[in-house]
Formats: sequence, structure tokens, C-alpha cells
Amino acid sequence: MITLTIDGRRVQVDEGTTVAEARLQAGITRESVTGTPREPACGMGICWECRATVDGVPGVRTCLTVAVEGMEVGTGE
Repeated sequence: MITLTIDGRRVQVDEGTTVAEARLQAGITRESVTGTPREPACGMGICWECRATVDGVPGVRTCLTVAVEGMEVGTGE
């Protein structure tokens, strides 16, 4: 198991889990500019619905990013 932080919340997931899956397992949704909950749609980096700031880098496609110990994720893009 590894621990990462998503929107200030510590989340534990199995090694090899993508950040998008970690977010879904924790029940953390991202909101659109109108406040509508947004979820990863394609799971392969085409739709960009999973984008987030990862370790200070904005616009990361989290469905393609494997979670690592200590990672900081912010979904408020």
C-alpha cells in the first residue's frame, strides 16, 4: 500500500493504482466550472476529464499516472 494526498485528504491504495482510480476509490470528484461533478470518462488519456494538478504540475492526465508514495494531487483545476 502507498499513501497519497488528494485535495488535502490522505488516501491509501495498492501500488500500481492510477491517480484517477485512487480518486474514484476515495469518492473524490472534480467539479466543472459550473459545479457539475466530473469523472474520468475514457480511462486512456483522450478525454482529459481526469486532469488534475499532481505534485505542482497542472493538467496531468491522472488516468495515465501511477500513484506514488507521498504524491500531492489537487482536483480544483
